[in-house]
Amino acid sequence: MLPNQRREKILELLKEDGSAKVVDLAKLFKVTEVTIRQDLEKLETGDLIVKEHGGAYLKNVEDQVKSFSLVHQENLDKKEIIALKCLEFIESGDTIILDSGSTTTEIAKKIKISGLKNLTIITNALNIALMLGTGLDIEVIMTGGEFKPPTLSLTGQKAADFFKGLNVQKLFLATAGISLKSGLTYPSISDIVVKKAMIDAAEITYLVADSTKIGKSALASLGALSLIDFIITDSGIEEKHLSVFRENEVEVIIA
Repeated sequence: MLPNQRREKILELLKEDGSAKVVDLAKLFKVTEVTIRQDLEKLETGDLIVKEHGGAYLKNVEDQVKSFSLVHQENLDKKEIIALKCLEFIESGDTIILDSGSTTTEIAKKIKISGLKNLTIITNALNIALMLGTGLDIEVIMTGGEFKPPTLSLTGQKAADFFKGLNVQKLFLATAGISLKSGLTYPSISDIVVKKAMIDAAEITYLVADSTKIGKSALASLGALSLIDFIITDSGIEEKHLSVFRENEVEVIIA
C-alpha cells in the first residue's frame, strides 16, 4: 500500500472510531510505529486530526457528539431518495434491524413520519434510538457495545452478541464501500463482527448504499456480495455494476 493510500485509510478509520493508537495502527497496516507517527504528522497538517503521545484523535469529535451530528454527510440527496424507497419494504407490525449510518438515519427520519404502526426497531445507533424512541407506535431496542463517537454507534463483540438467537424479518444494512473484488467493506474492523451478526439474525437483508460507494473499498472486508439479498441504491449506478450484482444473485432496487 502506498503512503498516501495508507494515510487515507487511517483518516477513514479515525472518522469511524474517533481515535486510534500508534501501536494498533502499526500492527494493522504492517508498518513500523515510526512510519505511523510520520503519517499522523502529515494528516495533522490537514487540520482534521490531532496527534498526541501514543496516538491521534479526530478533531471536533466532541462537538459532533454534543450536536448529535454524523461525520459522513455526503450525498444526502441520494440518501433521502433511497430512504423513501425503503419505506415500500416496511410494513406495520414489522420487526427490523436498522444499522448505524447516515443512510439508515435517513430511513429512521422517514419512518418517524410514515404513520407505520407497531414497529419494533433494533439498532446499534444512538441517534436513531433517540429519534424513534419517543414514538408511541415504535418499540426501540438497543444493542450493547463500545461507543464510537463519530458514528454515534455501538460496536464490538458485545454488540454482536446481542443478536445471537434473534430471528428478525428485515435488516437495512449500511456500508462504506462496495468493492467488486472484496465485497462489502468498512473502515473499522470492530464493525465486521456486528454486521455479520445482523445478517445472521435477519431473514432478508437490504443493503442501502448510494451509487458513489459502488466500486470503492474501505479497510476491512465483511464478505461477498452474496451475503445480501437486495441492494437499494439510486439511479447513478453504472450498468457494469448492475451486472455484477446480478451475477451474485443480488436483486437491485433503484430508488
